[in-house]
Amino acid sequence: MATDIPFTVTNWLAWAPGRENRSAWTRWANPDGAPSDEAVETAPALPMTLRRRAGTFGQKVIATALGGGNAETAYYVFASRHGELARTVNILDDIVGQQTPSPAEFSMSVHHALAGLLSIHAGNRNGHTAIAAGVDTFGFGFMEAAVHAADHTGIPTLLIYHDAPMPTEYQPLSDADSRTLPLVVALQFGASQSGVASGSFTAAPAGAAMEDGLAVTSAPCDFLRFLLSDAAEAVSAGERMAWSWRRDA
Repeated sequence: MATDIPFTVTNWLAWAPGRENRSAWTRWANPDGAPSDEAVETAPALPMTLRRRAGTFGQKVIATALGGGNAETAYYVFASRHGELARTVNILDDIVGQQTPSPAEFSMSVHHALAGLLSIHAGNRNGHTAIAAGVDTFGFGFMEAAVHAADHTGIPTLLIYHDAPMPTEYQPLSDADSRTLPLVVALQFGASQSGVASGSFTAAPAGAAMEDGLAVTSAPCDFLRFLLSDAAEAVSAGERMAWSWRRDA
């Protein structure tokens, strides 16, 4: 059974190699369109202490979250298929080599460790949810964020989706979804207002979508194209679910 959920995205930012600011993402979504005039271009710089703890990819996640929403007051929804799996592999390599794993590496290998770093840096005590759902991770994260925003209108909800390619040892297990990685997407949900993207989000079992010949695609990229274009609707096929977005008339 399909579920329609209203949503309003009041702010956003994304990062991928070669697309590190809003203008680049707008050009990617509208290659034949006019140049972007987005006022906010790139994610903010992070202090050295935070960069040291977060690691290279973690820095992109936190900086994108800070640039894509009000991290000081928002409720976070962290959605990541694998988290920072490379850190776990480093720990296992240390154990195999009879070395003592780094305590800092161990603490940051927890799936939602970056949520803790971000909340500490932002002084935010509003809590967070962490989601991992395979190919459908972005869709379920979007659902969680949209529902939370609808139920808690007094504070913004910040969805932070992030994933990186599998470490070398796990590359044989990679699938088509990994072609768009690394990728970070931050979306702030809030109350409906003029000049922001509002619409309805639908989640349904993927069976019908597969019967229509839809191949599994990258849901975060599908949504960003929808968000940054004039498209009236977009559909993305996951592994178990099909996700669709429609703009308000």
